[in-house]
Amino acid sequence: VQLQASGGGLVQAGGSLRLSCAASGRTFSRYGMGWFRQAPGKEREFVAGISWRGSSTYYADSVKGRFTISRDNAKNTVYLQMNSLKPEDTANYYCAAREFVMPTTTFYDFWGQGTQVTVSS
Repeated sequence: VQLQASGGGLVQAGGSLRLSCAASGRTFSRYGMGWFRQAPGKEREFVAGISWRGSSTYYADSVKGRFTISRDNAKNTVYLQMNSLKPEDTANYYCAAREFVMPTTTFYDFWGQGTQVTVSS
């Protein structure tokens, strides 16, 4: 499966962004999806995950209550709605896929390119 992330940009603290990740190449509905991020000088960290049917989600504590992951299997797309953004959310955000995986996993097989999110104070 090929993944293409988009929707990043520059936003002020307290603002919102919605990231999208479009998938192609195989049956999207078979894949659990995740979002990760990596800030300069830091390791990549898990942000959120969603099951292949969209019935289960899981979030890192740092984004819980502010970010929402969702998917539209008809459009082969997973989303990350980010509200109440903070400067510490600044990072390159990546989407990832793995077949039939639960949203709590941090191990994925397929990765998209990143989309940069910058939150100014």
